[in-house]
Amino acid sequence: MYKTEIRGPLVLGDKKFSNVSVDITAPIDRSAPLWWKMAFFIGLLAAAWGAIAMYVTVRYGIGEWNVNTSVGWGWEIINFVWWIGIGHAGTAFSIFLLILRQRWRTSINRAAEAMTVLAVGCAAIYPAIHMGRVWLAFFIFPYPNTRGPLWVNYNSPLFWDFIAISAYLLISASFWYFGMVPDFATIRDKTKSKIKKTIYGFFAFGWTGSSREWLKYEALSFILGGIAAVLVVSVHSIVSTDFAASVIPGWHTTLFPPYFVVGAIFSGFAMVMTLMIIIRKLYKFQDYVTDSHLNAIAKILVFISLIMGTAYATEVFMAWYSGNPYEMFTFFHNRITGQYTYYFWAMVICNAIIPQLFWFKKLRKNLTVAFIISLVINLGMWYERFNIIVTSLTKDYLPSAWTDYHPTWVEVGIYVGTLGMFTMGVLLFFKYIPMIAISEVKGVLKLGNHSPVQKTVY
Repeated sequence: MYKTEIRGPLVLGDKKFSNVSVDITAPIDRSAPLWWKMAFFIGLLAAAWGAIAMYVTVRYGIGEWNVNTSVGWGWEIINFVWWIGIGHAGTAFSIFLLILRQRWRTSINRAAEAMTVLAVGCAAIYPAIHMGRVWLAFFIFPYPNTRGPLWVNYNSPLFWDFIAISAYLLISASFWYFGMVPDFATIRDKTKSKIKKTIYGFFAFGWTGSSREWLKYEALSFILGGIAAVLVVSVHSIVSTDFAASVIPGWHTTLFPPYFVVGAIFSGFAMVMTLMIIIRKLYKFQDYVTDSHLNAIAKILVFISLIMGTAYATEVFMAWYSGNPYEMFTFFHNRITGQYTYYFWAMVICNAIIPQLFWFKKLRKNLTVAFIISLVINLGMWYERFNIIVTSLTKDYLPSAWTDYHPTWVEVGIYVGTLGMFTMGVLLFFKYIPMIAISEVKGVLKLGNHSPVQKTVY
């Protein structure tokens, strides 16, 4: 049970139901500010560069990348796993906290779910492009066909990725969309624009807010939540199995599934903190995204950081304890020391050491510090993916096959393009969709409005 006198109110400012609707829908009613237009233009330029890089890849083949016989997976798979990881927190945040009936999720879950859909959409681009012949991507769809006895290869990690991404994207988008239906109806009822009334009315599915509708709506939320909770664990377990099913040094380990799942939630929660600090600052939502909300996320991050540090130490210990010379070389002569020392220690510092600063109350309360640490965590998680993929492939069993790997401008361009698409998607979400779940905030309003002054316990 949420105790306001201990944890502080969920909503500040002695808000009424009408105040919640007006405050949260205000960005939709106003014209886009200058910073929004500038950020959207920058995202558009980045997406354009990505489109050019994707065109070059499709037109001339993946030979335009710097992948080779030894390093068959480069930036594309690194960024694929990175985006999937970021996409995990939205669903994990909403689903697990919904099932555990954590009321403080109500101000944050909408942005987290939007981030999930956008990030998984960016991740889905990479396996398709990595095929080379994108126009034959439908060959991995498991559907009855007339191409003769030609079916998908169930032993292929590419097929595993397709199943994982498509299922996760479908459930995440459904959960996100159905959660917005009552809010779309709110905008439909209060807007004076006929165009907006028509558009939001269409997406509201004729919502009237009757008791019968609310009962079915809440039941559907828990059903989708139960399905998505399983997917949160299974999807990144499948992605980790892409690596663990091989015999490459540094990959062939049973630690990978839980290690990848925890890492995905770690990077995703860091991105949630980044987005919520931006929303709170730019849209002045301090009454809804309170210090208590950010404090809770910071505590989760510091806890998961300890798990990540334990996982890194376990990997190194098992490599040493196994006595396997190939594992020993990969960890001690190609990661901890050697050519890729920078990536390994950057990963450890960003993910296992810097987040420990959240133990200090003053740093948790400092939004600038929290914002920087959240960005550092996602940088560290990118280094982790690079460290896992490249260090194991560049120097494996045969010294004659050893090589170096550096991305080309095409690979960098595709990554920048996905960053641009993600940025544009987030900005469109800011402008046209309520960033905070109006109906859910109203559901906890009386619980969080005992005092207009926040009493936060850190």
